[in-house]
Amino acid sequence: MARPHVVVVPYPCAGNVNPALQIAKLLHHHGVYVTFVNSEHNHRRVQATEGPGAVRGRDGFRFEAIPDGLSDADRGKQDYGRGLEMAVSTSCAAPFRDVITRLSCTPGVPPVTCVLTTMLMSFALGVARELRIPTMAFWTGSAASLMTHMRLRELWERGYVPLKDESLLTNDYLERTVIDWIPGMPPIRLGDFSSFLRTTDPDDFCHRFNESEANSCTNAGALILNTFEGLEADVLAALRAEYPCVYTVGPLGSLLNGAAADSAPGGGLSLWKQDAECLAWLDTQGQGSVVGHPFLWAIRDNLIRGGGGGGRLALEALPPGFTVETAGRCRLTQEQVLRHAAVGCFLTHGGWNSACESVAAGVPMVCWPGFADQFTNCKYACDVWGVGVRLDEEVRREQVATHVGEVMGSEEMRRRAARWKEEADSAACPGGSSCENLLSMVGALMKSTDSQISLKC
Repeated sequence: MARPHVVVVPYPCAGNVNPALQIAKLLHHHGVYVTFVNSEHNHRRVQATEGPGAVRGRDGFRFEAIPDGLSDADRGKQDYGRGLEMAVSTSCAAPFRDVITRLSCTPGVPPVTCVLTTMLMSFALGVARELRIPTMAFWTGSAASLMTHMRLRELWERGYVPLKDESLLTNDYLERTVIDWIPGMPPIRLGDFSSFLRTTDPDDFCHRFNESEANSCTNAGALILNTFEGLEADVLAALRAEYPCVYTVGPLGSLLNGAAADSAPGGGLSLWKQDAECLAWLDTQGQGSVVGHPFLWAIRDNLIRGGGGGGRLALEALPPGFTVETAGRCRLTQEQVLRHAAVGCFLTHGGWNSACESVAAGVPMVCWPGFADQFTNCKYACDVWGVGVRLDEEVRREQVATHVGEVMGSEEMRRRAARWKEEADSAACPGGSSCENLLSMVGALMKSTDSQISLKC
């Protein structure tokens, strides 16, 4: 049987690149030839952060890069996110097609048998269809966020969106308006949907783009989700009623805990410089104490004023006297440390990678959502899984202190978080649902190689 060759192409932001790399490493570990396609910009960032060898590839795992359509000047604009979505969707198809064609003519490289895209990359699904290559789509958010994004069009048709005027953003309309007709989901407030519906513009690009991209996932031959069966059972059942080929393979970090998978090429791939020294600091803290009085703060240099994008922590952006006042009880870092025994609480924006890692680590959350699917994830963490509390939209220091104290002191919340960790571990263990789904996905890729139509040079 010929070796399957999967081309993995993630949307060029960390929230998609990181889980896509995890999927790529797992596939490679199970015998699949993998080509990982970065944007040229991110390719250069990884080389600057970790050295040229980080993206050299080896042993059936290679890296390629395509332009994302943005200039350096575009990256400094306030609407960078919108600009990136527009550029990727309109300018990446041709260079991606060139990569696929070139791979088909490269000696020693097996024919491409599958294109695996993340969300927001439907152009790649189109290229694959043109070239008669099977596809898989990886929605890097939760199953619930996919379901809500797929219903953005219906919200529009029913008159909920666009908002009639901007006063609806501040007069509790989003909190008072409850939607109870989303399949597989409990009643959910309009404010718990993606932030992309918070618009008064009937031609809002981000709303329409994200709705369209979510529904485009169903055009792929299979759908991959970084979740596990017990965590989102009802919404997964509803998704499968509409889209039967769904592979739940989360938490991805748990599946990757084996040493063999961790040693795969690209094992340290990161867009930001990592700080491993914080682990030694955590070793000196009491069990479950961090984010109580001592705290670990993850800062990405590109997210705060003064960061400059140079890969260093932007200490000058912190309030005067901060480092002196917190000396001995604070570490500033970018490293994921949730599984350390000293961590007792996670104050998080609630992006899916962070929320899923927190569940897998058994760490309760204080949620501070602000963008995209973070509001939906917060809804589930607080109201469905019972492992979090939410900060108000107008965040005040007193409320932060109260909520952190509440989570740190809640034995019941810790017990619930521990139970979810047990379920996550069971799903990722041999014989567990996520482990078996991964093997089924690999098996499907293996079987498909005999029937592929090879590209011709």
